[in-house]
Amino acid sequence: MSDMKLTTGLKMGFGLMRLPKDEDGSLSVEQVSIMVDRFLEAGGTYFDTAFAYPGSEECIKKALVERYPRDSYTLTSKLIAFGPGVTEESAKAEIHTTLERSGAQYLDLYLLHALQRSNITNYDNWGLWDYVKELKAKGLIKHWGFSFHADPELLEELLNKHPDAEFVQLQINYADWENPGVNSKRNLEICIAHNKPVIIMEPVKGGILADPIPAAKAIFDAEAAANADAAGLTYAGWAMRFAASQAGTFVILSGSSSVSQMEDNLSVMKDFKPLTDHEMDVINAVRKAYDEDKSIPCTACHYCTKGCPMNIPIPEIFTVENRKAGSPEFRTKREYTIVTTGKGRASDCISCGQCEDACPQQLPIISLLEKCRDFEE
Repeated sequence: MSDMKLTTGLKMGFGLMRLPKDEDGSLSVEQVSIMVDRFLEAGGTYFDTAFAYPGSEECIKKALVERYPRDSYTLTSKLIAFGPGVTEESAKAEIHTTLERSGAQYLDLYLLHALQRSNITNYDNWGLWDYVKELKAKGLIKHWGFSFHADPELLEELLNKHPDAEFVQLQINYADWENPGVNSKRNLEICIAHNKPVIIMEPVKGGILADPIPAAKAIFDAEAAANADAAGLTYAGWAMRFAASQAGTFVILSGSSSVSQMEDNLSVMKDFKPLTDHEMDVINAVRKAYDEDKSIPCTACHYCTKGCPMNIPIPEIFTVENRKAGSPEFRTKREYTIVTTGKGRASDCISCGQCEDACPQQLPIISLLEKCRDFEE
């Protein structure tokens, strides 16, 4: 890892999963180009995309690869070995499609994507651990590792079986720090024990922590009123600082969806300061509020919807449920009708379980959808 081009003074990576869109629904190359320029000007170099992010690799070709020298940035992508229609042959062919889509001659980092118990057999049985090493030997990638969404026991097992993995990407944020479904703290401790550098994903939990629950806002707002240093810090800024304060991590991915989000993250990370003990106490109070909260912690990654045989818009339905709980005036049935028009409804679920197998948050989606059927009465 010592030769990796990641130390530019900015511990922030540009996550390319949730990019802005134009009115026609396509990704906005114009807006992304502006965001790329701001990011590079601030000293950032790390760009994170994936084969499974619709349009992302093609967009970054136009916004970055065709506009800047190849040695001026770090580009990463991922190999996904699960989902509808994925086979060993198609999984191994992804690298060639990724290089064509992105226009990059090579990838600086390549990840086995979103490993968890429901899909690990594909990565094992299809020989993908050896395959990424072959790609490195051919010069198509420079370094390889994996992103992980599962329990500490599986992480320990994988690192023992594959000690040559060069890095691990983990979901780490203050809300999931001790969440038994995510295990952020324990998984980070395991990587440190194995001397594996960690990339942080979901520091703002898919945007959830940028607009936190009312109890969390009250704590942050009280701190801002009492402490001048906290007055200009956004909710997302608190989340980014928590993630970036963790030992053993070398880059924090931020999936900006607008220029303003990019600028907010840069304002925190350009002159990054780790959280003080007092600020960590504030975060701990907010974490306790989340532990007591009953909202559905869905990050709207949409992995669950890609293979849904009933075409149910699961994340959107969960958003309606959460907004109902947070606002008594929210017109739940009307919003539910809007998000399900032309698609499946909660009552259409056939309990096939593919959504739960795909969910990085390990949510009990089937039972949660059953509760949402009340919207249809």
